Amino acid sequence: MVHNKYKTDCLLEKAVYIILISLVIVFAPAYSQSSRKEAPPLKERLFFGGSFGLQIGTITDIEVSPIVGLWVLPRLAVAVGPDYIYYKDPLYSTDVYGGSAYVQFYFIKDLNSVLPAGIHTGLFFHVENELLSLQSSFWKTPPYSSDRFFINTILGGGGISLPLGKRLSLNLMFLWPLNDQGWDIYGNPEFRISLIF
Repeated sequence: MVHNKYKTDCLLEKAVYIILISLVIVFAPAYSQSSRKEAPPLKERLFFGGSFGLQIGTITDIEVSPIVGLWVLPRLAVAVGPDYIYYKDPLYSTDVYGGSAYVQFYFIKDLNSVLPAGIHTGLFFHVENELLSLQSSFWKTPPYSSDRFFINTILGGGGISLPLGKRLSLNLMFLWPLNDQGWDIYGNPEFRISLIF
């Protein structure tokens, strides 16, 4: 009787092993393909774009900010680019130039996956470091230590990404200067619109 019980336990054990091995063989390829996707090539992770602002009239304000960026992770993007602003009012004119770098983290990549309402927008956090060169004669009172001076501003906020095509999207952002130095260059909040492709 003990011998038969041992034989039955061995057969049951073998059957469990065979079933487990069969399940691993059947489902392992599907799991490895879905969980271990290779990162897309570099050229597919690169993106370009930027923003352009134009106001003409009594006050002229022209702003150009192209960027080049990289999707480091599916939800994390970094970008850098130059900034140029030309400003003219009836009394003075100046130009501001410099550069910026930013990080965007998409906490919701597609709103439709969270709230199925047919709205395919992304929501992201945005942190930007901007270094600008300002003309002393426009921004300061004499005496000037130099013709130009630099300000470094950290901007933080968030935005909405509206897809317009396979790689084209329109980003609407609200940013706040986190270390405003009193030069009144930024709105509070600063509203920006940019195109990314």
